[in-house]
Amino acid sequence: MTRSLYSPVVPACTGEDPTPDELVARAADLRPRLRKLQTEHERLGGYTEEIHQEFLDAGFYRILQPRKYGGFEYGLDDFVRVGIEISRGDPGVGWSFILGAGHSFHVASFFGEQAQEELFGDGTFIAPGRTIPSGKAVEEDGGYRLTGKWDYCSGSMWSTHVLVVAPSYTSSGEASGLKMFAVPRKDYTILDDWGGDRTIGLRASSSNSVQIEDAVVPSHLAIHYDFREHSLGSKGTLGYQLHKNPMYLGRSMTFFNAELVATQVGAAWAAMDEFEQLMEVRPSSFPPRMPRLESPEYHRWFGQLLALTDSAETLLLAGVRQYVELGRRWEATGEEFTPEQDGRLRAVVQQAARLANDAVELAFTTAGTSSAKSGSPMEKYYRDVAMYKTHIAAQWDVTFGSLSRFHFGQPLTF
Repeated sequence: MTRSLYSPVVPACTGEDPTPDELVARAADLRPRLRKLQTEHERLGGYTEEIHQEFLDAGFYRILQPRKYGGFEYGLDDFVRVGIEISRGDPGVGWSFILGAGHSFHVASFFGEQAQEELFGDGTFIAPGRTIPSGKAVEEDGGYRLTGKWDYCSGSMWSTHVLVVAPSYTSSGEASGLKMFAVPRKDYTILDDWGGDRTIGLRASSSNSVQIEDAVVPSHLAIHYDFREHSLGSKGTLGYQLHKNPMYLGRSMTFFNAELVATQVGAAWAAMDEFEQLMEVRPSSFPPRMPRLESPEYHRWFGQLLALTDSAETLLLAGVRQYVELGRRWEATGEEFTPEQDGRLRAVVQQAARLANDAVELAFTTAGTSSAKSGSPMEKYYRDVAMYKTHIAAQWDVTFGSLSRFHFGQPLTF
């Protein structure tokens, strides 16, 4: 199979903590097993306990978790690279993993020290997040009483917590703004509304709804929700003050989209792997029939697939690394890392998604009709990408309009 430009060749981990490259290599080693389990994972709506244990043992959930609380505190690009490799094995599993493990970034950026000690205290933090407001939170002594239902909580199957946004009210009924609540597993129910044939794709993403009934959330686990336009000032976020790492400045548009796009780059690599295998064993589909490895058309298509997928991965990682550099520049010089800059880099990583989606489209349409049969790997990757395209983050015109409004200082729509 063709290697990514960013796939390391490293020996087995020998130190106490694996290096980022070793984590990427561990994720790549799981690829055959993830592919073998694709049908089972789609039926389950998530991934098996065996694979969850593999992720735990490998340390994948700890990549973005602060060192102060037992994590590796590695870079956002390291997390994205691991996400790409898991998604290359199964884009749905990648989606579930990324959107469960990735919210360590938000907790480490925005929640206070008491909250972080509690949330990260057990060593593993996995939390889907739903920022579309739902439900209702009413203030009471020492916290809030929270009730509601939140859909599309991706990564819920093995979650230890959930992060949800709800409108909050004082005890007298006055609105007090949107807040994000961190709720432990014992206080929410995961509804059986995902997996099987309920959706066209991403069936293994464990994007279930969660129900919360009259849960008491202490004040330190409830924060004002403003992850896009918060002011950094000279002190940064609570997370920066606690960890002194500019990764935890919390600008969220680029990071959130990079999480999703990692699954699409992984899907492009998976489709290209399948196309490469078919090139080696199948004849061309049109006369004069010949092995695909001797067909000029298939070589052109394969070369284009490779170019699109390499470009998508390169662009995604470049956008994430530039994002990180803006945080470092703020720390070193005080130069503001603005919401507009975050929005512009969001647009960059979205272009990576477009390239990756084009690659899957090309692979699917040129691989031959047998690859469109239900149950074929190519058919699955095509379905998973189709599901991503329904996400609001893939509606390019909406986000392009938002970017322009940023530039002209106008109110945002998304």
